[in-house]
Amino acid sequence: MKRVVVTGAGGGIGAALARRFAADGARVVVNDLNGDAARSVAGEIGGIAVPGDAASEADVQHLIDTAWTELGSIDLFCSNAGVLSSGDETTPDAQWQRDFGVNVMSHVYVSRALLPRWLDSGEPKRLLITVSAAGLLTLLGSATYSVTKHAALAYAEWLRATYAHRGLIVQALCPQGVRTDMLTRGNDSGSGSASLLAEGALAPETVADLVAESLGGEGFLILPHAEVEGYYRLRASDPDRWLGGMNKLQRGFERQASS
Repeated sequence: MKRVVVTGAGGGIGAALARRFAADGARVVVNDLNGDAARSVAGEIGGIAVPGDAASEADVQHLIDTAWTELGSIDLFCSNAGVLSSGDETTPDAQWQRDFGVNVMSHVYVSRALLPRWLDSGEPKRLLITVSAAGLLTLLGSATYSVTKHAALAYAEWLRATYAHRGLIVQALCPQGVRTDMLTRGNDSGSGSASLLAEGALAPETVADLVAESLGGEGFLILPHAEVEGYYRLRASDPDRWLGGMNKLQRGFERQASS
């Protein structure tokens, strides 16, 4: 991949992806809502910083237009930006809308802007969507994250099923715990899920290395944590057992919080 764009690349998985692709010789456009973070990573890797909000269609269009002008084309777009909020059915509507905008609509805006340029171009183009294992399973303690990540996975599946024959390769990155600020904030707030995920958390660089290896093929799911495949199979084959196990975890978190 010689021409790459990464959203949410001011830190965490996105920054690790940008660094890995640049180390492999790619020209990289670094996008993040935090302009200073985007410029810092871009400066480090010799990339191009284009700050902006992944949940804004106008910002996404500007990002893609700028990247196309600077790079001449885009071979790989990493739609990586994401947000995590704790909450349940009482989470305010504004929070649901923000999380849906970043975790779902950002991917829609990317595809709206890119597909007219990419489809039937004669060269395979690759869209990597960072979903999270929560999109395959769930995340206790966050209704918005669980729901929006399921939606992100569904959209990635739809894109793959609809456009694979027209040169679009869609892959879904579904890590479990990764040592990022998102996980740290969850631990600091006493999240039971964050504490559990921290036990097997991977470094962002490890995830980026696996992504780089996976781009040599066309497998839809990229699973940095091997155990997620087993959980996903159990969820599909015996949902009652799987949901019972998740509820047992939830009861344990509640006992721990009250003790």
